[in-house]
Amino acid sequence: MNSSITSREFGRMPDGRAVTEYTLDNGRGLSLSAINLGGIVTALHVPDREGQSGNIVLGLPTLEDYLKPHPHFGTIVGRYANRIARGRFTLDGVAHQVAVNNGANSLHGGHKGFGTRFWQIEEVPADAALDEVAIELRYTSADGEEGFPGEVQVNVRYVLGTTDNTWRIDYRALADRATVLNLSHHDYFNLAGGGAVRDHRLTIPASRFCPVDAGLIPLGLAPVDGTPFDFRMPTQIGARMGEPHEQLRVAGGYDHNWVLDREPAGSALAARLEHEPSGRVMEVLTTEPAVQFYSGNFLDGSIRGRDGESFNQGAGLCLETQHYPDSPNQPSFPSTVLRPGETFSSSTLHRFGVA
Repeated sequence: MNSSITSREFGRMPDGRAVTEYTLDNGRGLSLSAINLGGIVTALHVPDREGQSGNIVLGLPTLEDYLKPHPHFGTIVGRYANRIARGRFTLDGVAHQVAVNNGANSLHGGHKGFGTRFWQIEEVPADAALDEVAIELRYTSADGEEGFPGEVQVNVRYVLGTTDNTWRIDYRALADRATVLNLSHHDYFNLAGGGAVRDHRLTIPASRFCPVDAGLIPLGLAPVDGTPFDFRMPTQIGARMGEPHEQLRVAGGYDHNWVLDREPAGSALAARLEHEPSGRVMEVLTTEPAVQFYSGNFLDGSIRGRDGESFNQGAGLCLETQHYPDSPNQPSFPSTVLRPGETFSSSTLHRFGVA
């Protein structure tokens, strides 16, 4: 079967702009659907052990549902993924206040982060030599948007491999003045295609993580040794969530940043997720230094999916490749400053297989 890209109108914005859903099919059982609004991935079908493809990401039925408040289902997150304490930071001696939308803190870019914005989206011309099909999304974030300094031009590509079952996200950004930038993607994965994810086995090659305060702001770094945060060997997600560990209590489960044990350059493994009954396996490789593992703690059954199912606690999990939370306020963390003349470039690969 040949690869293909198809499109359809998904709905219209309140101002009348048409939202298009593109579906990429690699001809090997892997397909991805995404829309203009927030670059949202609405569906991701992946083969199981028997070769049957099923949707492994949480999604909503209609555009109207995505226009309502929701916990970032399938979105591009920015301008700053994760949290900034009190929404404040100082850059080059100038204090900045950005939108506060998560208690006392800023989360995922504020009230109207990149996941709520209308992106230009189009098919990338095919190149047979590359063995891939792709779409490109473009958005220009204005100077002062949600309080962030500088105009930032952002390009994001979703790329499916046609000789293997891979989905790659390539990020690129330019700024006209110094700013902070942390881009990621907020898919809720469930390799079973339904139910809860506590029976999934997770591996994260990280010997350190960021413990957090009551507002989920990092308190520095700590070793995972001897804690429920040690995923260096494959571990069932629900196996230790009931342990009386203060960090599990504070976050209501897992919602922390793991610092990857990796070389400073190139792409490396960030996580491996396995679901034994279906046989599905997903490996996540990234150029980023860290990954936020979120176990879907705040899903409460109030939102229904495409097939009418309720999304209860643990219905999906997120593996957000990123720089560390609150880096603009923590000098010991890798810098997230982007300056004029520099290019932000990042890539995350999802590799699907069966066991």
